[in-house]
Amino acid sequence: MSLKDHLLTRIALEGPMRLDAYMQSCLLHPDWGYYTTRAPFGPEGDFITAPEISQMFGELIGLSLAQSWLDQGAPSPFTLAELGPGRGTLMADILRATARVPGFQAAAQVTLVEASPSLREVQRETLRGAEVTWAESAADLPDAPLFLIANEFFDALPIRQFIRQGAGWAERRVGAAERALTFGLGPVTPQPALAHRVEDTKDGDLVELCASAAEIMQDIGKRIAAHGGAGLIIDYGDWRALGDTLQALENHSPADPLANPGQADLTAHVDFEALARACPCPHSRVVTQGVFLERLGITPRAQKLAEALTGDALGNHIAAHRRLTHPAEMGNLFKVMGLYQKGQTPPPGTEV
Repeated sequence: MSLKDHLLTRIALEGPMRLDAYMQSCLLHPDWGYYTTRAPFGPEGDFITAPEISQMFGELIGLSLAQSWLDQGAPSPFTLAELGPGRGTLMADILRATARVPGFQAAAQVTLVEASPSLREVQRETLRGAEVTWAESAADLPDAPLFLIANEFFDALPIRQFIRQGAGWAERRVGAAERALTFGLGPVTPQPALAHRVEDTKDGDLVELCASAAEIMQDIGKRIAAHGGAGLIIDYGDWRALGDTLQALENHSPADPLANPGQADLTAHVDFEALARACPCPHSRVVTQGVFLERLGITPRAQKLAEALTGDALGNHIAAHRRLTHPAEMGNLFKVMGLYQKGQTPPPGTEV
């Protein structure tokens, strides 16, 4: 049996399913889920994240969090956490960059929030030698000062989609026809969570909701508000989402999200306004990744690293810097939002 067969059977028994339930099965089903059956990151996977492009990305994030830690009086102990840490590359770069910050790593309790058993094994290998704890969810993080990074985490959380029809909303659902998965619509119902979207939508417009993202932001924000710390949320999206942003990537190419469940990565653009509305601690303005990295000094760092490089290595290094920062590449597509405790300053690279 395949995941598609399983879903067709489920739909036949229970009727059309919500999109978030479909995405959850595609990504995390214990037997056929995309993340539970493979390591999708890096050259062998379907996509390469910023930490895999250049060490500079993780180094600068580590130093931003370390500076926030110093600005807040160097609390000890504290939780150094990453949500959805992929292969562990970003945390490895953070730990290398912060090794010379006096007291930082001695006080840090490194915690990776990761649900996939196969990815945990990859992370354990990448971070061999470091003392690391794993957590199932953000709700399991300790009640302590929290310094956190979430890079390309929220885009993979399951979403629901609603199409406005008059004063109500019809939810998009996944059904079946002739042994194929298809999209359809449920009945028109009120959606209090979308009341604020009436002002910027019209009949036929599609709006996405991610309830799990709001819950995670509450878990993060309440710890920062109560105990101190800082967070960096980095993802592709914008302040307010509108329209269908669900996309699938299979074998390095765009794919139909319904064609091969469990064989493709499913993501959606992040609605940063929704994250901010759910967070109980202060947040910075949203800034582009390119501006964020330039504020942290990526160009001088790139120039310093380039001094020891020649030939293809130098060309790849220059291309990596461009890919991370140029407006036509990841520089404008990806956004950054900082979280911090009331009375403190936002993480370096972000601003009020």
